[in-house]
Amino acid sequence: MTPAGPVDPPRAPGRLGEAIPAADLLTYLAALERWAADRRSELDRLDSASRQTDKPEAFTSDVVLAMTMWQAIRGRLDRLVEIWDSGRADAVAREQMSQLIWGRLDAGRASALVSLVEAVTLCDAMLDQLRDRLAFDPGAADEAARLRAVRAAVVRCEDLAADGDAQARVAALRAREQGISAQAARGADVTGPLGELEVDVATTERDLIVDASQRRTLARQRSDAAALRDSLEEREPTLHSLADRCRREIVDPPNLAVPDVSRLGDVPPTRTEVDAFVERLRTVQRAFDAVADAYGRPLRERAELRYRLERLRGAADANGRSASLTVRSGYDEARDAVERTPCDIVLARFYVEQYEFLTRDVPAHGPKGATR
Repeated sequence: MTPAGPVDPPRAPGRLGEAIPAADLLTYLAALERWAADRRSELDRLDSASRQTDKPEAFTSDVVLAMTMWQAIRGRLDRLVEIWDSGRADAVAREQMSQLIWGRLDAGRASALVSLVEAVTLCDAMLDQLRDRLAFDPGAADEAARLRAVRAAVVRCEDLAADGDAQARVAALRAREQGISAQAARGADVTGPLGELEVDVATTERDLIVDASQRRTLARQRSDAAALRDSLEEREPTLHSLADRCRREIVDPPNLAVPDVSRLGDVPPTRTEVDAFVERLRTVQRAFDAVADAYGRPLRERAELRYRLERLRGAADANGRSASLTVRSGYDEARDAVERTPCDIVLARFYVEQYEFLTRDVPAHGPKGATR
């Protein structure tokens, strides 16, 4: 649908439950601020125009609903700006922002059923409908023009209808439109039925826009969930190998299990189930990170001790300390501790630190004032 004003609706970044890059969030927040300011001005203009019609009460409910939707968006935007904290949001905060962008709004009425992304689309649709209705105000337009507007709206509804219930609902509207058109052609007064049909068609189109947006969002969320599940399944064998290596090479290795991703099953079909499924995937992802850190840390430290020991040996050769039998013995002990498999990291660390102490530079002269 064509945007309600000169400012295009912003394209939401990232996906639900991931830490969105800071640069993408900055661009999105700035665009959403511009969109919100533009749509508020448009709402005020349409509200003023509706109160100047012959029947302002006919537009009240739609104006209030559009303003409620805009306010829900504004509240979510304010929360995003608060968490953003002028760009100081860390990875955890940016993941929380993705929940606020792609998760459902917590305001009342229709806004509680949609995400922020869907709410922006729906708000624009409401403004478009208000603008169309005001352009064909019953007090200012003839029946033929109003009927043409209704027919165009019904065609849009037919394009949006995706299931049997929606198609049946639109077919009923089409039958009513054809009946009213036939009565108008015979010269009957169709003012009342036409007004009711205009309201029903506008409501149906709005509902179908929400449904279409929710279907697109659900399809994207299911695709993202499947991609995350697949990436975790690909990572799982690597973690098993890492854990097995750590158990072979390290004394007293960690005792953490690697979660089995396959036990989560396939991506579910409904939005609520997908949200819960993604949260379980995130839990598994955090568990994978903990497992990788726990098993990788002692292996990394062993490698660092090896490098540190050889660096100290080079320093001992340079300052002449390697000529000492004590220093050479300290190197042998440290080297044996580091290379032994399984390796006792605590013991190896002790011997490397001891060797570092032994290889320190010794002052060439005694303390100032000392006698020879």
